[in-house]
Amino acid sequence: MLMSAMPLAKAIGAARQRQHDAGVGVSRVIHLSPQGRLLTHEVVQELLASADGLIFLTSRYEGVDERLIEKDVDEELSIGDYVLSGGELAAMVVMDSMIRQMPGVLGDAESAQQDSFVHGLLDCAHYTRPEIYEGVGIPKVLLSGHHAEIEKWRLKQALGRTWLRRPDLLAKHQLTKQEARLLAEYQQEQASTEEKEKK
Repeated sequence: MLMSAMPLAKAIGAARQRQHDAGVGVSRVIHLSPQGRLLTHEVVQELLASADGLIFLTSRYEGVDERLIEKDVDEELSIGDYVLSGGELAAMVVMDSMIRQMPGVLGDAESAQQDSFVHGLLDCAHYTRPEIYEGVGIPKVLLSGHHAEIEKWRLKQALGRTWLRRPDLLAKHQLTKQEARLLAEYQQEQASTEEKEKK
């Protein structure tokens, strides 16, 4: 079962007109589809930079009449290699990923700049009080108050976590000399820990 072109074309036309009446210069229609370009942090930044007005087309069933896509859709986006019952949740994911990048939304302007993927790496681990939880303590460097050492530790952990969990991201990341050194340290520490666990 496919969604028919005519009612969707009318809905897109009405949405474009409403945006135009509100002063939007150019509206872009984005169809949420597993056949689209994969949503990444870079794509979110592109959408923010080019978005005067966005219209999300969220299909159901087997999708949408191809003629509507060819005529009225500017881009197709996918949020991952899996299938949902409809595109509504995918549209919400795209909107949330964009909205949280807008100034003032998170309260602290630095928050969005410190998230995973912003610099191509996963985020480091984070800790709260108490200092000891279930017999495990917070890494001492985080309690030191030495900001340069804390930043270096966080970068090393982000590099290591990315290496362990998402090597595909690390392969695309252009390592600086400092990052290469920190990653090598992390890998040596990991190998040493694994060796001790074997004994």
